[in-house]
Amino acid sequence: MELQRSEDQGLPERKGQKRKLEEEIQEDREISLPTGDARRALLAEVTAQVTVLESAFTWRESDRSAAKRATHVLAELAKNGKFFKSSSSEFRFRSFLYLQAPPCEDGDRGPKPFEHEVEKGSAFALGLLAVKPEHQQLIVDSGALSHLVNLLRRHKDSSISRAVISVIRRAADALTNLAHENSSIKTRVRMEGGIPPLVELLEFTDTKVQRAAAGALRTLAFKNDENKNQIVECNALPTLILMLRSEDAAIHYEAVGVIGNLVHSSPNIKKEVLAAGALQPVIGLLNSCCSESQREAALLLGQFAATDSDCKVHIVQRGAVRPLIEMLHSPDVQLKEMSTFALGRLAQDTHNQAGIAHSGGLVPLLKLLDSKNGSLQHNAAFALYGLADNEDNVSDFIRVGGVQRLQDGEFIVQATKDCVAKTLKRLEEKIHGRVLNHLLYLMRIAEKPVQRRVALALAYLCSPDDQRTIFIDNNGHILFPFLRLELLLGLLGSTSTKQQLDGAVALYKLSNKAMTLSPMDAAPPSPTPQVSL
Repeated sequence: MELQRSEDQGLPERKGQKRKLEEEIQEDREISLPTGDARRALLAEVTAQVTVLESAFTWRESDRSAAKRATHVLAELAKNGKFFKSSSSEFRFRSFLYLQAPPCEDGDRGPKPFEHEVEKGSAFALGLLAVKPEHQQLIVDSGALSHLVNLLRRHKDSSISRAVISVIRRAADALTNLAHENSSIKTRVRMEGGIPPLVELLEFTDTKVQRAAAGALRTLAFKNDENKNQIVECNALPTLILMLRSEDAAIHYEAVGVIGNLVHSSPNIKKEVLAAGALQPVIGLLNSCCSESQREAALLLGQFAATDSDCKVHIVQRGAVRPLIEMLHSPDVQLKEMSTFALGRLAQDTHNQAGIAHSGGLVPLLKLLDSKNGSLQHNAAFALYGLADNEDNVSDFIRVGGVQRLQDGEFIVQATKDCVAKTLKRLEEKIHGRVLNHLLYLMRIAEKPVQRRVALALAYLCSPDDQRTIFIDNNGHILFPFLRLELLLGLLGSTSTKQQLDGAVALYKLSNKAMTLSPMDAAPPSPTPQVSL
């Protein structure tokens, strides 16, 4: 029976949903709530800066300069966590939403003082405040979304300058943080018209704006089917696929994240993404210098491999297996987890099973059975379950001690235990014909440790019907005593009490079987010369 696996079984929560606002956002620190005089001083400072914003809504240079300073002060307070420990009701979000330019006087067409600077500072501070979930709805209820979406289009009404670039980027970052893990706000952003301008910004000349736009789309696409569909309908895929080929790690990391969220649980979008040419650039990201991009690419390939058998074969043909196997040796647990997930999906194809084992995937997957991470352990077990389905892999499985690892492993979840039991059953069912002949050949020519592993595996897995073939038809009067010795030595060297007991029982049964056979049965004629020991 095939092992059933859901789309996201064993996967960690996808990272990258909440972007940092460049290097300027510090880690959220535990800051003591101000009390007494300190608290009153903080509230007085906030009130003073908000008052400046409320009274300086003009194009006069002095007002613009004062408003710019006020947004910087408020942003610093938000960055340092001061607001995060204060009651949200004490902060007037509506007054802080200085996201619009002041009205122009009639005939005033000249240069504006600090044009875009105040809006940039307001969007930046707003994004910092939106990091806290309890602030998100308050900000949206105050009317911020429509203003932020309008800022995304600021370059269409002004010449492109550093200030324009900055205000667009800050608006996209603020939308990202507002929508983080908030399904209703994700929907509100779409209803406010935020997705089309974000898709357009993927082609913006500034790479930081591209990254910010992709980060926002990545968040908006996560577990929101309507948003996914609109992003695809806005023709985002061609540009995102081009971004996958970028030399800038930050660019291709965000792009592969958007595509990963688009295809997650969306078979139709998977087909569109593949038809648009995403497969080869995603495989290329397995060799990225960015481990996060590698992890996202491996996860995405695992999702692609679930679509149909042809895709599984194409992924392997295009060179994905070796870098995925190299990831199994990484110290990054999540990178190994995504690699085993992808290899497990690829190992559901017969030819891929042989290719993965031949490329060196068997031993590292077996080692990962010792992982203390339940998801990683399960993904490795599932991949091994696939490899065991191909009889070309069975002898290698036994030769490297795979049977002992499967039997002796300490598995964390029941699903992994069930998977391992099914893998052992698969191996048992394949020990006949040419697989059995190869194992007997190894018993003659392999080194002592391998011979013992083969002896133990045969004792555990060979069927009663094959005992005559193993112990009698192949010159049993010579082979069986040697096999019995290697089995005994293997049992003595085992650290598993259960393995010792099971093997001893098997040895006892095999010994009784051999002693009950007649001398005529013991040495049948053989059509081909036998290799003597």
